[in-house]
Amino acid sequence: MTDYRRFYIPKATWFFTVNLAERKNNRLLVEKINELRDAFRYVKKQKPFRINAIVVMPDHLHCIWTLPQDDDDYSTRWRMLKGRFSRSIAPGERVSKSRQKRRERGIWQRRFWAHLITDQDDFNRHFDYIHWNPVKHNKVARVADWPYSSFHRYVKQGIYSKNWGTDERFEIEDVE
Repeated sequence: MTDYRRFYIPKATWFFTVNLAERKNNRLLVEKINELRDAFRYVKKQKPFRINAIVVMPDHLHCIWTLPQDDDDYSTRWRMLKGRFSRSIAPGERVSKSRQKRRERGIWQRRFWAHLITDQDDFNRHFDYIHWNPVKHNKVARVADWPYSSFHRYVKQGIYSKNWGTDERFEIEDVE
């Protein structure tokens, strides 16, 4: 088995990518957006953290979290969140033999991508990448047209303009 090594740093800010196990033609996350929101609320209540930015795509999500001063445990939060969401929806997905052996659902990929945000430029690049993601994946023509994004919150706060990213010269660096 691959040895995954993760850094755990209290009060750190992290960029995450979390995928569904079966991504092709899967719209589960947007079809069950209320259940996903409930799972986030539940976990935040149990183990607080700040969501700096988020985009929920049909088959994956990206987000930036900042952990509390004395807490470095993002892995438990993701385990709780995935579990809470999975228990909120009816079974029916394909479950591999290895998952059956472990009595696991087949909704999420087991792992997730985590990147420690190192400075303000790094934060800004990932922040923009998150909000640009629906355009990157050809889900919408304009960032403002995707409903499952913290982009709208930042438009209200004046951080983004409603037309951000519509300039044809605009390019977002791939962060993964």
